[in-house]
Amino acid sequence: LFHSSLLRLQIEELLKEVTLKETKKKKIDAFLHEINAFISPAPPQLTDQTWLPGDVKVPFLQVPFDVKGKFRFLPPAQLSVVGSYLLGTCIKPEINVDVAVTMPREVFQDKDNLNQRYHRKRALYLAHIAHHLSKERLFGSVKFAYMNSNHLKPILLLRPQGKDEKLVTVRLHACPALGFFKPSRFHPSKNNVRTAWFMEQSSPKEAAHPTLQQLCDTVLLSHLFFLSTASTDFLGMKDDVALLKVWLNQRQLSKGLGCFSGFLVSMLVAYLLMKRKIVRVMSGYQVLRNVLQFLATTDLSVMGISLMKDVDASLPALADFHQAFEVVFVDPSGLVNLCADMTASKYHQVQSEAKRSMEILDDRMVDGFQVLLMTPKPMLRTFDHVFHRKHVSKLQSACKKIELMDRGGNYVAAALPFIVSLLARGLAGRALLVAHSLPQTPEWPIDAEPPKHKDVGPLTFGLLFVPEFAASTLEKGPQADRPEAVEFWNFWGEKSELRRFQDGTICEAVVWEASTVCQKRLIPEQIVRHLRGWATCGCTCALGEEAVVSIVCSYDDLSHKLWNLEGLPLTVTAVQGVHLALRYTDVFPPIPMKPIYSFHNQIRTKRLLLPSEEKPCPAYIAPLKIICHMEGSGRWPQDKEAIKRIKTAFHLQLAELLQQQHQLICRPAVTHTDVYKDGYVFHLQVAYHQEPLILKEVVTPEGMLKYQDTEESQQLELETLHWPYLTSSLHGLQQQHPVFGSSCRLAKRWVSAQLLSDSISEECVDLLVASLFLHPAPFTPPSSPQVGFLRFLSLLVTFDWNNNPLIVNLNAGLTGEQCTEIKNKFMAARSRLPVIFIATPKDQWSSVWTRERPSAQILQRLLVLASESLRALEEQLMDPLGSQDIVFCPPLDIYDVLIHLNSKQIPRHLESVDRPVKSFSRGVVKNSAGVNVLFPVVDYDPVQCYLQELRDAFSDLALFFYDKHGGEVIVVLWKPLSFQPFKVSNMKGRMVTTVNNKLVCVPNVEAILEDFEVLGAGLVKRVEARTEKWTI
Repeated sequence: LFHSSLLRLQIEELLKEVTLKETKKKKIDAFLHEINAFISPAPPQLTDQTWLPGDVKVPFLQVPFDVKGKFRFLPPAQLSVVGSYLLGTCIKPEINVDVAVTMPREVFQDKDNLNQRYHRKRALYLAHIAHHLSKERLFGSVKFAYMNSNHLKPILLLRPQGKDEKLVTVRLHACPALGFFKPSRFHPSKNNVRTAWFMEQSSPKEAAHPTLQQLCDTVLLSHLFFLSTASTDFLGMKDDVALLKVWLNQRQLSKGLGCFSGFLVSMLVAYLLMKRKIVRVMSGYQVLRNVLQFLATTDLSVMGISLMKDVDASLPALADFHQAFEVVFVDPSGLVNLCADMTASKYHQVQSEAKRSMEILDDRMVDGFQVLLMTPKPMLRTFDHVFHRKHVSKLQSACKKIELMDRGGNYVAAALPFIVSLLARGLAGRALLVAHSLPQTPEWPIDAEPPKHKDVGPLTFGLLFVPEFAASTLEKGPQADRPEAVEFWNFWGEKSELRRFQDGTICEAVVWEASTVCQKRLIPEQIVRHLRGWATCGCTCALGEEAVVSIVCSYDDLSHKLWNLEGLPLTVTAVQGVHLALRYTDVFPPIPMKPIYSFHNQIRTKRLLLPSEEKPCPAYIAPLKIICHMEGSGRWPQDKEAIKRIKTAFHLQLAELLQQQHQLICRPAVTHTDVYKDGYVFHLQVAYHQEPLILKEVVTPEGMLKYQDTEESQQLELETLHWPYLTSSLHGLQQQHPVFGSSCRLAKRWVSAQLLSDSISEECVDLLVASLFLHPAPFTPPSSPQVGFLRFLSLLVTFDWNNNPLIVNLNAGLTGEQCTEIKNKFMAARSRLPVIFIATPKDQWSSVWTRERPSAQILQRLLVLASESLRALEEQLMDPLGSQDIVFCPPLDIYDVLIHLNSKQIPRHLESVDRPVKSFSRGVVKNSAGVNVLFPVVDYDPVQCYLQELRDAFSDLALFFYDKHGGEVIVVLWKPLSFQPFKVSNMKGRMVTTVNNKLVCVPNVEAILEDFEVLGAGLVKRVEARTEKWTI
């Protein structure tokens, strides 16, 4: 009955959490009885709207205002509870109870089905009830709202007084007396809104949509009876409807105009039961699977379905409904289309979500419960590009009058299908899915005018891309002599032009201007802007992809040269790059540089350069580390010191041979050889595969030889085994997902901007982002950097780091059994493991990238910052005029001391978030080729040297944080325990004082602050003390 025992328990707990408790049901029942007592004896009123007091407005947009007919209020003929409350399928947190208020026949007149007369009487009826109930103390609030944001269906919201105000919302629906309207008047092709009345001119076009609300109101009780019959002896239905409502809520599909509501879900389950696709003995989980499978495989926009049991020739056929509506699901009466307001685009989004959900449920490696029912999917994290239409009132001029009549004047609903079809056609081949947000109208006080159509706010459209074609610069059309060519030209306008292709054909084509990877990524935005006026949202594209490609090409050429070197005593067996740029995740990839000699002091005897004290610090040149594995041989010694000397000899010989055979400038050292090639500096390090094992050898006092991990062996394994494997795996991931590298770089830039880059390793961030691409459920892998970044922040905030390991299955190297074993061992040894535990196929048990950092306190700080950044960024992205840079500006109010730096001595100053418009020369020029140049200064960053000195001297007193990418301030946080007075023999940084007549040592803060300046002479501009936390 369930996928697993764990899933059964999870679903049972979720159902307990979302369903109503008996005590609350009793309170709600009592509230409903009191409402019944108040509404029934309401006094009658006369006709016209002048009787309405000034504190109540009619909850209806009366355009045009003049209409025939009279209104007379009479007490309700009947009050009936309908909907999910009686069926037991309503779920928390929002408990809504629907009550049908039946209006007596005497309220109506003949032809009330015409020209919105019924809708206006209905609104007036509710307005009178609202005025009557607003005087009663029983209610905490009495407000109007539109049912599912449909302006033709106002309802009255009643909430209890006092502490129970949030317990329940009672929704009053005014309904006509049963049998008053003839069903034949509501055929989909019948016209119930006269053209001459609505448009003040004649037209043969008929309208279907406005009649629907009358139909829906007449069948509320029959729908309740139908669902009640279906749910009898079917416990699985209640559970399934509750689960599907949670599923829809998490995907933002259950609220708004044209939503896939909980009522629609209940009717769909009843349909599947009627068609015997499900049976009453099924569990909630089995019904859930069947409903999702049906949604995934059935397109109701092409072939609708009906709940009618018998065919009736007098009733409209499905084909009639398809002519009037985009999505068709007919109710048991055969007259009402339950999906009347839904667009085909929204149904296709539901279909897409159902398909993805079935894939997740069938995947044993994924926790289906967590990702399907517990993970929210807002549009910003679901879709690759999101566009906003801000001024929706301008859509009115784009709609034909006849379309507005179809929608009762709602130009937003009338324009949506056209906009979506326009986008779908313009992005055909690029977008898997074009979706739109659901227009939602907020509730309003009874003394306020009803919201207008423009009050739904901006319309949002989401695009889900086909990664291979999203960035294509060419839109190839039909051949010039085909009839379709005219249609293609009419659609694209002047953008379309004739072009000859390599196969000899001459076709209409559209070419989009884009030279860089970043610009190509924004081609869909160019298309959307060309099709219509839009505002767009999205982070600024991460730059630097071209720089990485240049580095990889230079690295490949150097690898080829190393493989083919002649004169080495042992052959090269492998060349592996381990630098961040070679896995596409370096925030600022190195660019080719050539030093300016006037900014340096020259040591001509060694052909070396030193930074000049009189000039600004030269730009930072990062060495690109490469591991060069030599073949195994009996000539390798077995002593670790001897191996180091042999490696040094190889470094010298490699430098000599590269210089002789390929004229490369080299600078050998004991532990490595630096090679200057194409303006880059490669840091070449020789490795011998047996060396880590030899470093593990330990001789016991008894003279026995045993093997155990040492700090030296672990570091060597990290450099020669883990780094190369990680780099090659992530390089492969980049080839599969082109935005992986850019997403990583955004994430790392954010971590560094929050001053935490020294507190969490770059490899850890790489793996966190990699998990979003390898295990994206419930999403699809990101196809834009900003989506990857948003999901990175969400992962930090929502993942349970204390109770779960993060398993990153690189190259699909782990089986399901291995993943289960990792989880079990993790729980057994949790207290001894790092606060973030990341398991990969080559590192299942030790989590080498998080073993030393972050600490528990740093992780907590990271989660707080991620939570605030995610909230702020999503708010700003939904407002296209906002700036997204604010999430890259760290809050400094919690720190005790700020050490302001001299920008001239910051070598990475141009990498800062607030990048200076103009800067001074940095002693290097961009250069891709240089043969006879002196070796540049490599890996020189005086700020990092200063930071290391501070940590060496004062790590027992304070923590130091810095943004390594051009930050102008080092922030200091005092350690609270260091300021507790105590007796100690070590006087470093402390002074003697008297506390309670006892001599104790306390930190000498004034002297320490002075030391900060002395240590950073020339680099430090000033030291600013922000707090007085050190006061004893």
